[in-house]
Amino acid sequence: MTDRPLTLMAVHAHPDDEATGTGGVLARYAAEGIRTVLVTCTDGGCGDGPGGVKPGDPGHDPAAVVLMRRQELEASCDVLKVSELEMLDYADSGMMGWPSNDAPGSFWQTPVEEGAARLAELMRHYRPDVVVTYDENGFYGHPDHIQAHRITMAALEMTTLTPKVYWTTMPRSGMQRFGEIMREFHEDMPEPDPAEAAAMAEIGLPDDEITTWVDTTAFSSQKFDALAAHASQGENIFFLKMGKERFGELMGTETFVRVKDATGAAVPENDLFAGLR
Repeated sequence: MTDRPLTLMAVHAHPDDEATGTGGVLARYAAEGIRTVLVTCTDGGCGDGPGGVKPGDPGHDPAAVVLMRRQELEASCDVLKVSELEMLDYADSGMMGWPSNDAPGSFWQTPVEEGAARLAELMRHYRPDVVVTYDENGFYGHPDHIQAHRITMAALEMTTLTPKVYWTTMPRSGMQRFGEIMREFHEDMPEPDPAEAAAMAEIGLPDDEITTWVDTTAFSSQKFDALAAHASQGENIFFLKMGKERFGELMGTETFVRVKDATGAAVPENDLFAGLR
């Protein structure tokens, strides 16, 4: 036994990703006395500006967006009771295919070994028992999410640590329910074209391939408030329109795939720290 606290490290790409995919577990485990460490890899400069101004449009000031999103991230961390926030501060690469993918200093252009070395130093410092990041496709193909996955897995190889490692995911049944609720809130939403529908159908995993289902219902209000802290970002507005009750119904369970484990804990499991306490 050691006096070192049990520690969860979540490695995310942008400000607001922490709330969407892991807001529930960050809040739950903080409430259970576990140290929670959030590593945010990019500055979010390709996000929406004030008033919903999009990157590349007149009036979009990346430097101002970076400052605003840093403030929003800090507010979100306060809501979720995150113990430690670490910023790698790489430039946001934007969506796949954007010119910003190729910008010098963008996260997408950063050598994996460089980003991994910086993250490995943080891992050696915090010695996480559980590490959470994205799968090899960044869940939905965003370059910065893919890069976060790459540097996380490479950083683990650079250390002697043996944490449980998880990739975020969504059950296909949940994705279907999400689509139904989106249509409920947007009755005029056009049907996606077949190629888009096929791509959406591949997001997430069949329910029986998910190893870990964590009930975070009791913390869904905190998760909602953390997303509300990032209200400048248009993609979050849909969630906020639901209201807290409907949001809790849809987002009250967070799901993961366990990809590394030295505990032998049985799966499926309902606790990222199963086998560690």
